[in-house]
Amino acid sequence: MKTVDLVIVGAGAGGLSAALAAWNAGIRDILILEKENDTGGILNQCIHTGFGLHTFKEELSGPEYAERCAMMLKDTDVNIQCGTMVLSMTKDKILTCSSAEHGLEKIQARAVVFASGCRERSRGAIQIPGSRCAGILTAGTAQRYLNIDGWMCGKRVLILGSGDIGLIMARRMTLEGAKVVAVAELMPYSNGLPRNIKQCLDDFGIPLYLSHTITQIEGKHRVSAAVLSQVDEHLQPIKNTEKRFEVDAVLLSVGLIPENTILEEAGALIHPKTRGPVVDEQCMTSLDGVFACGNSLHVHDLVDFVYAEGQRCGQGAAAYLTQSLKQEKCVQVGAAGNVSYVLPQILHFCDAKLFFRVKTPMKNCAVVLKSGTKELKKMKKISLLPSVMEEITVTKELLEQCEDDLTLEVTSWN
Repeated sequence: MKTVDLVIVGAGAGGLSAALAAWNAGIRDILILEKENDTGGILNQCIHTGFGLHTFKEELSGPEYAERCAMMLKDTDVNIQCGTMVLSMTKDKILTCSSAEHGLEKIQARAVVFASGCRERSRGAIQIPGSRCAGILTAGTAQRYLNIDGWMCGKRVLILGSGDIGLIMARRMTLEGAKVVAVAELMPYSNGLPRNIKQCLDDFGIPLYLSHTITQIEGKHRVSAAVLSQVDEHLQPIKNTEKRFEVDAVLLSVGLIPENTILEEAGALIHPKTRGPVVDEQCMTSLDGVFACGNSLHVHDLVDFVYAEGQRCGQGAAAYLTQSLKQEKCVQVGAAGNVSYVLPQILHFCDAKLFFRVKTPMKNCAVVLKSGTKELKKMKKISLLPSVMEEITVTKELLEQCEDDLTLEVTSWN
């Protein structure tokens, strides 16, 4: 069994960024394990532009962004092992993995970074009734089929879910000659970025049905029609509001789930809302020397944010390996009111940033950080959207005022 200082699981933007940050911090024995045959992760199938404005200060396509990340490692000796599936990990950081080249092998790591991305919710997860016919795909799968394999998924398409992948696929299918009859969204607001709603739906005249869901799928061998129904405030279908669309494909963009089965089986604490591990400001999980970043930690808005988080994670792993990571007293951080979740969930007494997302849209509101009943910081916001990750900076001096654990909430501005 070979021993490696730092093993990184996943060679997407987060994993590559973490490797570069750890290398720049002095770690020389780094191994990246990637299940696909190429680096880049999900970026390789995202051929549209719009990536890189924060990181590289220019607009890139997904493959271009992935290439930039890989090129930044060309002058390093970071070992990237593609075509390798990580099967399990023990609390002692022994990873079992499998590949065609090396077979079944065990690797002892001194530190591990999980940057394994996320998976899509399927039809079974949301329990859409109807026949089990061909033509029902997740939006990400359809994107891969179209952009990498060159396979069209349908000519008349209905998309459920207004997440960014669903919105982008509405535009992509239209540009390839398909007719996107509608995009339906269960919530009374879109879950996609405002720019994607404008560029992917409005610019192409594709209707968006808010507070609607699919209540029936018809078809024998392949989808022939789908029925939309309006939902009430409890998200239950309203009778006599059905709209029937003749389609040959249904794409589902109904949420992403961080891929953390291995971490969970190893005993890491998993947050019930994010479905990712509980971490501190250095991205270390509840397992000593095991870190997480990117969409395996929580679903991000932009790949640039994944890249930045990968940098913090790589720096944290390097500090752990060089024994310069200070683990002093800490406080727990929780969400309250209209805040869906906050990250990190553990803060040591140092300067850091808290990232949070709201449950429902709000305007003219205040972001309030409290310790017990004591208000530590208050920040005014004109508007907040569930689709946009927000942040608030905390300092060591502010944390030293804590009387209890921290709570982040959003209230009306007074």
